[in-house]
Parts: sequence; structure tokens; C-alpha cells
Amino acid sequence: MAAPRRVLSLATLYPNPVRPAFGTFVARSLEALAARGDWEVTVINPLGMPTVPFGQYREIADLPSLAVEGGIDVHRPRFTLVPKLGGRWNPALIARAVLPLAQRLHRATPFDLIDAQFFYPDGPAAARVAASLGLPLSIKARGADIHYWGQRGFARRRMLSAASQARGLLAVSDALRRDMIAVGMQPEKISVHYTGLDRQLFEVTERSQARAQLAENAGLHVATSGKLLVTVGALTPRKGQRLALRALAMLPDAVLKVVGTGPDEGDLRRLAAELGLSDRVQFPGSVPHEQLATILSAADAMVLPSASEGLANAWIEALACGTPIVISDVGGARELLDTPVAGRLAARNPDAIAQAVGEIFADPQPQEAVAATVTRFSWEANAAALARHYDGLLGGGRSLP
Repeated sequence: MAAPRRVLSLATLYPNPVRPAFGTFVARSLEALAARGDWEVTVINPLGMPTVPFGQYREIADLPSLAVEGGIDVHRPRFTLVPKLGGRWNPALIARAVLPLAQRLHRATPFDLIDAQFFYPDGPAAARVAASLGLPLSIKARGADIHYWGQRGFARRRMLSAASQARGLLAVSDALRRDMIAVGMQPEKISVHYTGLDRQLFEVTERSQARAQLAENAGLHVATSGKLLVTVGALTPRKGQRLALRALAMLPDAVLKVVGTGPDEGDLRRLAAELGLSDRVQFPGSVPHEQLATILSAADAMVLPSASEGLANAWIEALACGTPIVISDVGGARELLDTPVAGRLAARNPDAIAQAVGEIFADPQPQEAVAATVTRFSWEANAAALARHYDGLLGGGRSLP
């Protein structure tokens, strides 16, 4: 068997002991690739730190600079972060922090490829590293990196320069691929690379059984009867939890679990109170994936009316648990929701969302039928596709279709 090739992957969004749910989908993808044996993976996860650490940054400052996680060496150099204002300078600051480490690692055991897991700020920073080491570059787009940063001239210019340098690009959906082309990236370089799924974790648990399991947990308690909705994601305006709350006001027999944390939590709690929904809305915060799978299985529908997405992992995880989804027509939504069994597309307004949820309540589908709509997703399939992409960039194997 040939010696494995080596990839150095730069990922600003990656889980750590302080924020274990932060970018878990990136870690699972790279861990699955490493488990194959044909690619050896090293991760650099740059941590932005303000000049004076405060709040959670104090805990992050204490993290070790090197850890072995999921069988992968994860290096965590620090770079100076200006909270909320550093977007313009982050690629250069990250490159400055990462390059000496990358050069040292490359001298010790040479890499074959440099990879960036997001287009901004990771992509331009990884481009500097790849140019310094004389290595080919691959960059993956996730959604907000194109939809948000791609609309800002300073970021778009740097992204396009990095894309021009890259030997290959990845998009999490065909819709995002089209958006990348619209921003000015070369179509022939872009391949679609769908996300994966932990099939052992996200699987059907019969709904009443899942609710009984939640009833045993005081923090996650839900009635064993009645309708349960769940929304999963960072609590930010882009994810649309406000719309889900206003739709709930039109669904008098339903309860909503708002899973996640973020800057919008206070406003969402106040809105729930203003709408008279405090007794029908629960905020369990960020929950471990094992509990999330139980919550999803217990729900009658998952609602996520995002303003933009690539192809959200939460969509696929809900479907794998047998829970139909109500989502907005963004990103790869139509690539996933190609049958009413899987759920409904809804306009981003409370009336449309409530109507879509009502249709699902009126015509419930067997959980097994809902789960069957995502049988093609797994981390093993994701890793196999990623290995083909990397091999193709180096002139061996075959590229993604």
C-alpha cells in the first residue's frame, strides 16, 4: 500500500474543549478522511484573541497549542482579534500567526496539499501559506462565507485572488456553486461536496419513546402528547428564530424548543414574552449531539427559516431522525427537499411558516419514510468524495463528478 498523502487543513471554525459544538461538521469530515488511511490530516485551528482576554476568551487562552483529537493533530496558534471589527484584517493576521508553524511542520514532514475549510478568512490566509510552501491549494465554501463576505468588496477581492490561485474549489451544494460563479469564480474549478452524517447517532427513535426519554431530563422536559417543534442553530438574525416564534403564535397546540446559543437569545426571550408564548417556548441552549438526536426524534417538525445557507447539517440530521423540516428556499434546500415526505419550503414570513407546519401536522408521515430521504448522506461517503477531490488535484485518482 502506498504511503498516505498529507494535507494541512486550515479551519477557523473547529470544535475545542471550550466550544465543543463549534464547527463539529468540519471535524467529523476530516476525522473520517483520516480514518480511511490514504490521507494523513493535520489541522491548524487559529484562535482569535483580543489584546485583553475577557469572558470565554479567558478559557480559550488556556487551551494547549497542540492536541490530538479524533486521531488528528490539531494545532491552535493565536492571532490578534478585534471583536466585530477585524474582518478586513483577519486573513493577514491569521497568515502571520500560521505561516511559521506551517513552515516548521512542512520541513519536518512535507505536506502534499494545503486546504482551507472556509472561504473567508481561511481561504486568503491558506493561499499565503500554500504560496510560501509551493503547494497546491483547495478551498471549500460553506454558505455565509460566500453570501456575506462575497458582498463586501475588500473580502471579495481577496477571495477571488485565492480562488484564482487554488487548484480546486468545493461547494456544499449546487446552489452554492452557482453563487460562487456569480461572485466571479471559475466554474471549471468548482465541485459539489455534500456534507456528511453520523448515521449511528442521528437515526430514528420512535417519537413517543424519544419524548419519554426527554421527560426524564428536567432541562429538556416536554409533554408526551401535543405537537413539538424544534429549531436548531446559532441564535442570530440570519437563522430566523424570530419568524419561528411568530409562526408559533398561530399554532396554539404546539410547543417550540429553541436549541442553540448566540447574541439573539435575550431578544428572542423578550419576543416570546411579548407574544404570550413564554409557557410554550423552551431555550435549552447548546446540547450535546446525543441529546440533540433525541430532541429531533421527539419533534413533529424542525423549523429553520434561514436567510441564507449552503446546505445545513441541521436539515439532514432532522430528516435522519425521521423529522420533516420546514425551511426557506435558500442554498441547497431544493436539492434536499425533493419530496413532500421530507417537509416543506416556506417563504420567510410567519403566515407561510405556520401554514407549512400545519400541513405537516395534518398529514404526518412515518418516521422511517422521512429518514429514507437522506440515506445517501454519511461521513464515510463525504470522506471518500473528499479523498477523490484531493487525489484529482494532485493528478491521481479521480475528481468529484
